[in-house]
Amino acid sequence: MVTMSPALLGRPRLHLRETASTNERARELALAGAPHGTLVSARAQTAGRGRHGRTWSAPAGGSVLASLVVRIPGEGAAMLPLTAAVAVCEACERCAPVECAIKWPNDVWIDGRKVAGILLEGRPQEGWAVVGIGINVAVRPGELPAELRETATSLAEAGGGEGAPGVEAVLAATTAALGRWLTASPEELAAAWGARDALRGRPIRWDGGRGIAEGIDPSGALVVSCDGRRVELHAGEVALVRPRDGERAGSR
Repeated sequence: MVTMSPALLGRPRLHLRETASTNERARELALAGAPHGTLVSARAQTAGRGRHGRTWSAPAGGSVLASLVVRIPGEGAAMLPLTAAVAVCEACERCAPVECAIKWPNDVWIDGRKVAGILLEGRPQEGWAVVGIGINVAVRPGELPAELRETATSLAEAGGGEGAPGVEAVLAATTAALGRWLTASPEELAAAWGARDALRGRPIRWDGGRGIAEGIDPSGALVVSCDGRRVELHAGEVALVRPRDGERAGSR
């Protein structure tokens, strides 16, 4: 178990009206020796990034756009993708009347639509990582690019629009939840992640095959049953072969 105080997360903080990428600024600070818990946040990004080189689109002022410097020993760093996803789910559910699920490895869904994404970058050999988090808080469907309007959502939209949370409240809940989950045991973390697994029992495809998702192993790899074989996916793109009724195929 990693021993660190949740109170350390979010301080010091650099808040920017606009930046190219909070992850880039946080990486620069980490390389310069910024301490564990350093937070970079922004009202707007001009070059926000997602996984696989995608852009992260978010109207100014309506989303959590934040990156945290995390300095953590090797085994804790390996579990960061799971930790961050569980923490974001918990924070969203504390701030809005929603139920969240995780699409492996680290997209957060509400009713099959993406509300949040997580991008981890860093240098594990040097003991640090940057946890980039984007959460659609008060984004209206019409503010998103046309190609995302059927696959993305926000806490305000999914929660019915009543009592929509503020961006700062969601950010505070996220840093607090991440601090708590960084101290959890691997068993607690795996159980919490498994309870929110959006893919378990679902037909999926990836670059190289198709199969049925069976959950994750202790390392965080996705376990897939494929033609009688057990396949472990450690990275890459995973898509649903068939969405459930009411869900939108694809992701952003």
